[in-house]
Amino acid sequence: MITRQTHGELVWVDVVSPTGEEVRELMEEFTLDPLIAEELMVPSVRNRVDARDDYFYAVFHFPTFKHLHDVASEPLELDFIVGKKWIITARYVKIDPLHQFSKLFEIETILNRKEMGEHAGNVFYYMLNELYKTLFDELMHISARLDVAEERIFEGYEQEMVRELSNISRDLLNYKQALDVHEGMLHSLETPGVALFGYEYARSIRNVAGEYTRLDNALRSNTASLQELRDTNNSLLSTKQNEIMQIFTIMAFVTFPLSLIASVFGMNSIHMPIIGNEWDFWIIVGIMFAAATAFFAFFRYKKWI
Repeated sequence: MITRQTHGELVWVDVVSPTGEEVRELMEEFTLDPLIAEELMVPSVRNRVDARDDYFYAVFHFPTFKHLHDVASEPLELDFIVGKKWIITARYVKIDPLHQFSKLFEIETILNRKEMGEHAGNVFYYMLNELYKTLFDELMHISARLDVAEERIFEGYEQEMVRELSNISRDLLNYKQALDVHEGMLHSLETPGVALFGYEYARSIRNVAGEYTRLDNALRSNTASLQELRDTNNSLLSTKQNEIMQIFTIMAFVTFPLSLIASVFGMNSIHMPIIGNEWDFWIIVGIMFAAATAFFAFFRYKKWI
């Protein structure tokens, strides 16, 4: 499916899961390299930047915007082909920040504002900015989840938080894997961007790189917080397990001699002390109670309980 929007002389063509016929139309209209046009029909496995004389081609992979959909999915791919007065975006699923940007683009067109600038490089700049800002909001959402997990840990829900911390760890790992190569790609875009739009455009690329740096710092901060919480949770779990094992050990030490006393006096023997006396049952119970009290007193003296 192809959606086309214009803003003055600027043309934005958004393509979703393009067919061969749609790609051929775009190739003829914008004089695209057949190899690049072919790339639009299938998802790419890696990020890349490819420059031509009058346009450049860039493939970005972004993490899933989970809190917008609450489902897990593969990283999102967004392809850009940026010319002097036109830009093509190709994708295979819905990307919310791009949808939001399309509304902004439409409003700018209706109001005939000049916020988008005079060339497609500015449109590309605003798109990347919108994507990185949304990803930053996603990381703030993960940060809020970490705050909730911290409260739950110290409320005594350490075992339940093991799964939650693992889910957060998986999300942060997906972010790291998807965004690791973006810094190098942004540096690679500076040369073709300057060649198309002039030296001033280098500042726009650096501004986008600044948004990425802010995003990367938030990712590192969340990762460090996660590690601290995981260590704390594991320590509390170990302490709780040790306390349980200590209780079971004390119970074993107490019940073993009581069982031994009961077994001894339960033997079918002719000469058995105490057995046969008037208060034999209560005497044996008293011995068992005295033994249990002595063990508890000893454990208390040793500060084991």
